[in-house]
Amino acid sequence: MYRIPYDDQSLRNAGMKALISALGNVEAERFISLIIREPFDYTEWQRNLFAGMSVKELSNLAMKGYEQQTKT
Repeated sequence: MYRIPYDDQSLRNAGMKALISALGNVEAERFISLIIREPFDYTEWQRNLFAGMSVKELSNLAMKGYEQQTKT
């Protein structure tokens, strides 16, 4: 199924909803302020985020996160 890309405002709204859903209101705002305040290279951060982890370790981490989200 083809999905029409978000316009800028819709993308902001969807992003905020995702952050708030994952982190809660206060931590979502804190995350945004950290990104704005500090120089941040998302691409580099993403490359290093799971460096050195095996696929099994990454899978276990993802499953734990999923289980925590489904409990709340």
